[in-house]
Formats: sequence, C-alpha cells, structure tokens
Amino acid sequence: MARITRRERMSLLGAVGVVATLAGLAFGLPAIDRALPDTRPVSADEPYLIGAGVTVVPPVGATLDVTVTRPGGSAGTVLFRLGSVQYQIAVRPFDGDLRAAGERLRQRITATSGYQVTGPQLGITTAGGLAGLQGGYTAPGRSGRYVVFVADRDSVEVTISGADLDLARTLPQIEASTRTLQTDGRDR
Repeated sequence: MARITRRERMSLLGAVGVVATLAGLAFGLPAIDRALPDTRPVSADEPYLIGAGVTVVPPVGATLDVTVTRPGGSAGTVLFRLGSVQYQIAVRPFDGDLRAAGERLRQRITATSGYQVTGPQLGITTAGGLAGLQGGYTAPGRSGRYVVFVADRDSVEVTISGADLDLARTLPQIEASTRTLQTDGRDR
C-alpha cells in the first residue's frame, strides 16, 4: 500500500479548499441576492443622477428598482415604482432632433406585441425650460404615457405604465417629477 506524502496531503487540502470556496460562491451569493430587496426607498428631496448629467427629483413615495436601474456616465436608466406603476427614464446618446427622437420612441413602443400609441404627440416643457414631446399608449391590461426630450446630443425618454386606476392616481406626482428633469448642459 502506498503512503500519502505530506506534499500530496497539502495538495489535496488545497483542492478541497478551492472546491469549498467555489461552492460557497455558487450557493451563497445567489442566496444573499435573493435575501436583498429588489427595491429601495429614494428621497424626493434631492435630484437623482440618471446619466450624462441628467437628473430628476423622484416622486414622493417612489422606490428605486435596483434590478433595472443602471446609472452611468454617458447613458443611464432608472426605474421608479409607485405601487404597481412603473416610471422609467432612459438617457442615451442621440444625434437627431426632437421630432426624430419622438418617432423613434413611438416605434419602439409599437414594436412590442399588443402595444399601440394613442393620439397625437403634444408639447411639454420642464421647469428648467427643456422642451419635449409627450403622448399616450395602451398595452394589454395597462395604460401608459411617454415623454421624450433632446438635449446635449442625448435623448431623455420617459415611459410610465400601470393599471388605469393606479396610473390615474399617481400620474400627477409623476408629471411633477418629470418637470424636474434637467441636464447639466455639458457638450460631449
């Protein structure tokens, strides 16, 4: 019978340690992730930086969905929730005018099965003077609104959706929040 040398024993212990570490990561991290909430409260007292220097003051009572929110330097996305209502803002580089940005957003909405735009686009202006276009859309079991702005070679796309009663109840808060959108005016 062969003897196990000290060197072989140390190699075996090292291999067992690596396997235990990998198992801990494979099972432990997902368990920790499931234990953490998908949303967290946000302050309605200070602007939230979305990306590319664009900020918004969230509505009172909104929570931040951390599974979708991706703030960034030249682009970013944030998803706020007010109960079942979703309020999403995306900032992306864009090299066109406001009309083209509005058409692009409308096409993206109608490209989703069952979604359709309702009515014309109307003008909107934020408290800081940023001009945009807004409209409405429907989806299976939901209604929605959209707003698009173009500033500093970026598009700022706002989509809001929820069940009719919930949307009607929260829309004034969300519209007030949307009017707080501002950009830092940097030119990239």
